[in-house]
Amino acid sequence: MLRIIIRKLMETAGFVLFITLISFLFIRLAPGDPVLTILNVDELSVSREQVEALREELGFNQPLLLQYAMWLWDLVRLDFGQSFVTGQPVVEMIISGLPATLELAGGGLLVMLVIALPLGSLSALYRDRWIDHVSRGLAIIGAAVPSFWLGLLLIDWLGVRWAWLPTMGRDGWITLVLPSLTLGLAISGVYVRLLRSSLLDSLSQEFVRAARARGYSEWRIFRVHVFRHSLPPVITVFGVSLGSLIGGVIVIEVLFAYPGIGKLIVDSIRQRDYPVIQGYILLMAVIVFVVNTMVDLSYRFLNPELRLKEQKAGG
Repeated sequence: MLRIIIRKLMETAGFVLFITLISFLFIRLAPGDPVLTILNVDELSVSREQVEALREELGFNQPLLLQYAMWLWDLVRLDFGQSFVTGQPVVEMIISGLPATLELAGGGLLVMLVIALPLGSLSALYRDRWIDHVSRGLAIIGAAVPSFWLGLLLIDWLGVRWAWLPTMGRDGWITLVLPSLTLGLAISGVYVRLLRSSLLDSLSQEFVRAARARGYSEWRIFRVHVFRHSLPPVITVFGVSLGSLIGGVIVIEVLFAYPGIGKLIVDSIRQRDYPVIQGYILLMAVIVFVVNTMVDLSYRFLNPELRLKEQKAGG
């Protein structure tokens, strides 16, 4: 296990270095000049001397490679820089918006679990029955409907016409309901179908027939053996689709004016606030990498066969 952890740490270091380079180059090569955006050239009369003075102050007159080296050195010292627009430290801006984003992501995942676990399980247990057809139909519809369209629909019905729930801002748990419901419904369709497929595969295994031959009840077989055996593929897809989940959170935050880091990054892109964009990309990349590493390590607890193979290989 120690060897695996050391290898993962080395992979993390290489991955972070690669992400810093890619994010820095892509942002710098994107069209638009942050200096002109900061000075509001379209609305104000600005002299060329003022533009050049600000460009020199921000370090944009330096060679691109030197700018990257200076930013990388600041990252080593855990200094993500300051926002061009607000002047606040990037770390403080991201940390201030992170709780709202985590609340929304957690709420969406909770809604997804409440929908996907029972529908996927019932669909597998009662294959080709009416509940299976209904679950599969709902899953296909949920996977096909864009999250922003679903959000607009929920805002119109639950927020505007019936006035049951607030549609904007972050003011207690009640404002979390609509965005969490939108996010959870948007991602649940994929996991209903995936869980059903994985459970059906597990139900066809030899250990299920052996458990039935020993006289175990169907509920015990499903709860103790089948469900655990079906989790690794579901967890794998979750790790791979985490980037899509983060993208979905951004859309939902903008749609519901939810003050998380998703809305922060959209505003920063519009304002060409390079330090905030780079800090966000780096943070999200690290989160995705760490989650995928945790998923990889969790296989050793969920799949005993994998542990035995590694022990034999190590021996």
